[in-house]
Amino acid sequence: MASDQIRQMVNFILQEAHEKANEIRVKTEHDFNLEKQTLVHEAKLAVQDEYTKKEKDREVQERIARSAEIGHCRQKKMALRDDLLTSLMKEASSKCKVVADGSNYPALLQKLIVQGLIKIEELEVVVFCRKEDVNTVKKVIPAAVKEYVDIMEKESGIKLTPTVTVNPTRKWDLPESSNGGVKLTACSGKIVCDNTMTSRLTLVYEELMPSIREILFPEL
Repeated sequence: MASDQIRQMVNFILQEAHEKANEIRVKTEHDFNLEKQTLVHEAKLAVQDEYTKKEKDREVQERIARSAEIGHCRQKKMALRDDLLTSLMKEASSKCKVVADGSNYPALLQKLIVQGLIKIEELEVVVFCRKEDVNTVKKVIPAAVKEYVDIMEKESGIKLTPTVTVNPTRKWDLPESSNGGVKLTACSGKIVCDNTMTSRLTLVYEELMPSIREILFPEL
């Protein structure tokens, strides 16, 4: 009788142990699977984050490279544009030299002197020119002065008596790069009117630059 009770107790304990072990096993497997799912999910998120980061980095690098390429192309276009504009300026400058060698050059010098006198509005003026133009300028000064006096008298009713002379010092003659024309000064050089061919060409060039760019480079 006592042994039966002991056997029953043992069986009960064993049964309880099996049930407890099975319960522990089930809980352990559940916790393991849950932990595994969590780790797998976190790993997937990490991989996705890494992929997203790399994709963003790749897109940024592509944008940087594309921007650099666009900038390089734009700089190249601007360099080509500047070269073309410079060549146009040089070509126009060479044509100014042709004008200075033409038969109408004396008349042009006279007009340039008259314009300079009107701009300066001084009674004592010194005219500078290229060495080869000195004699021509001396010849046209009287006519230029008369034209200037007539214009001012007509406009203001006052008859002026300006003194206009050619620069007496040859070392101060205008350089060949002036391409002809004259430079008028007054008040010991404090007032200057640059009416050289190069100066006038530069003024025209700057005034027409927007139109020239629009015609030659409409896409820039």
